Amino acid sequence: MTLPQLNVYRHDRGSRALITLAGEIDPATAPQVRAALERCLHDGITTIDVDLTTVGRCDNSGLRVFLDASRHAAGSHASLRLHHPSPQTARLLTDTGSDLLLL
Repeated sequence: MTLPQLNVYRHDRGSRALITLAGEIDPATAPQVRAALERCLHDGITTIDVDLTTVGRCDNSGLRVFLDASRHAAGSHASLRLHHPSPQTARLLTDTGSDLLLL
């Protein structure tokens, strides 16, 4: 049995961070995404861009992390945006109405 894997890369430029995710976002890896986004806000980042180009799959647990982080960011006068979602992830965002908030 292979465990799901997710790699998280962060690149800061001033008060802006680019988080690049590679792998799958599911219940096993969602806490890793949550921790990375929370760390950005804790560090004073005000604009968080999340690059999903190399994310193969994102399920409801990943969506929940992104929505929670977006609300937390808004409460801190920061923003979070998702970029380049896969067709599956884009469909999940559209079907839940989250695309208007996160894209």
